[in-house]
Amino acid sequence: MRWTPLILILATVPCLAELPPLRFTIADSWAMPMVRHENGQPTEGILFDVMQSLARQIGYPAQFQVLARARVQSAMDHGEVDVRCFVTPAWVGPNADQYLWSEPLLAQRDVLVGTRQRPAPVNLQTLERQSVGTVLSYTYPSLQPLFDAGRLQRDDARSQEQVLQMLIIGRFNYAVSNQWAVDWINKDLEPADQLHDVALVQEQMLSCMVRNDPQLPTEKILSTLSAMRQSGEIERIISRYTAPSTL
Repeated sequence: MRWTPLILILATVPCLAELPPLRFTIADSWAMPMVRHENGQPTEGILFDVMQSLARQIGYPAQFQVLARARVQSAMDHGEVDVRCFVTPAWVGPNADQYLWSEPLLAQRDVLVGTRQRPAPVNLQTLERQSVGTVLSYTYPSLQPLFDAGRLQRDDARSQEQVLQMLIIGRFNYAVSNQWAVDWINKDLEPADQLHDVALVQEQMLSCMVRNDPQLPTEKILSTLSAMRQSGEIERIISRYTAPSTL
């Protein structure tokens, strides 16, 4: 009988192994410093660290599903994943209000990038007709009128890293990229070979979206993300990957 209270206590304490995983979606087009992919799974990066920390703080095991960018939202809609980060309601469209949204957490700055050592600023509206490097299935609202009019043509690659590598070898004169990705790849290039932004394409604040499912700890997820931002944890994660090297 003396073991009964202990048994009852242990039976009422949820074990991490008993909890279902919190399923995050990872786009295979993301590159460092957002995410590094190895053998089909994320291993490090800003978004990986944010997701890992979130899962750890709410006490759930994290599970990552790496999907093609075009499949990400479909997986959310069909309940195959629970949380999608680095997203804005405008990207989701009419179904955005079916989900719960965190406060804005991360700023994305997309720039037009060139390879010339001393590039002149570019006016997007007067750019001569040409192809520009873009990521497959990514949307660029400020450039869409130029694509629609045939002034610019998309030259898609599967990932942001591939787009920048294609720019480096001269496939096109300009590419659209996240500023973080440009800064990351420049760390491995000689000064004369580095990429330079010539125009701001768009800048927007991005959030995490959560399936509105009573089986998920939605309030805890959102409150934890808010606390991570307010405490400076997210900014520290970003700095870990974007701060200039002191070596």
